[in-house]
Amino acid sequence: MLRVVVMNAKGGCGKTTIATNLASYCATQGIGAALFDYDPQASSMYWLKSRPTHLPGIHGVAAYQPAPQGMTRAWQLRIPDSTEFVITDTPAGYKGLDIEDRVAESDVIVIPVLPSVIDIHSTADFIRDLLLIGKARARNKQLAIVINRARVRTKALEKLERFVESLDIPVIGQIRDTQLYVHAAERGVGVHELEDRAARQDAECWARILSALREQQRATVRPAGQLAYATMSSACIR
Repeated sequence: MLRVVVMNAKGGCGKTTIATNLASYCATQGIGAALFDYDPQASSMYWLKSRPTHLPGIHGVAAYQPAPQGMTRAWQLRIPDSTEFVITDTPAGYKGLDIEDRVAESDVIVIPVLPSVIDIHSTADFIRDLLLIGKARARNKQLAIVINRARVRTKALEKLERFVESLDIPVIGQIRDTQLYVHAAERGVGVHELEDRAARQDAECWARILSALREQQRATVRPAGQLAYATMSSACIR
């Protein structure tokens, strides 16, 4: 099982877009996916509730909510035993203990970033916090960048690419700037599930992102006892 946390303190950079599209792409490929939502805005959970029932299912956990009375936190965060990817959506403004907790629960931290000067500076500060506060490298956590709303041959993208080149962090995908993601979010689907010819190239993007994460999954060796989530049999799924 691979634990992917989508995180950046900057708001509006595409965390929910990445979390929901990755979860849906995994599901369509027959990969068991669980989607955790730590954002009180509950965008990922709203998307999941809108998902058509005939599409491959995704296990959702509203992790931003406290455990109901009489239920342990571990039971609230349980996942099906068929889960291969745990994908976590996080809110903006994360710092301190929140960063530490999410880093501890991750194998890979995916950092979305937009091609703008403000986002570049904000992301640089966030990566510093990941390394200093979250101790991501010290804990042997892998970092990856996904460039969101990319427009080819623009000065903004060129600046972002120069910034990324200065980091020792791989770019595993570039999400193009298209309204198809908005249409997909409204319907509770991934962009690759849209019946639109223009969405085919977007499906290729998610195939590359999944392939990069699969490589990390094969490379990840987790000591016994380090698993953060309890599993449950399919008979327990509601």
